[in-house]
Amino acid sequence: MCFGIAAAVGIPSYLLARSAVGNTGAMFLMMAVALPAFLLAMYEKDGLPFEKVVRNILRARFLRPGVRPYQTENIYAPFTQRGAVRKEDTIAKSKKPKARPRKGR
Repeated sequence: MCFGIAAAVGIPSYLLARSAVGNTGAMFLMMAVALPAFLLAMYEKDGLPFEKVVRNILRARFLRPGVRPYQTENIYAPFTQRGAVRKEDTIAKSKKPKARPRKGR
């Protein structure tokens, strides 16, 4: 696909520029115009061509939902004592991570 794009852009640019800048200048212009498409045709990541890599990036970033945090629902909460659950919740919220001493001091 990218080879075709490189040819479709490079050949007309050469033919149109040949009369204005000469053969050598037109050749360099054609190479400069067609080189990005050619390099994209040669690019592969994990065995996938560039088009599929771009498609996967677009799907992952924009089309699919983002990170969803894991949450559970305790189905036994209505059957337990609410006082004990509230105590556990306040203990869990009040716990602060302890700072570890630095090594070497």
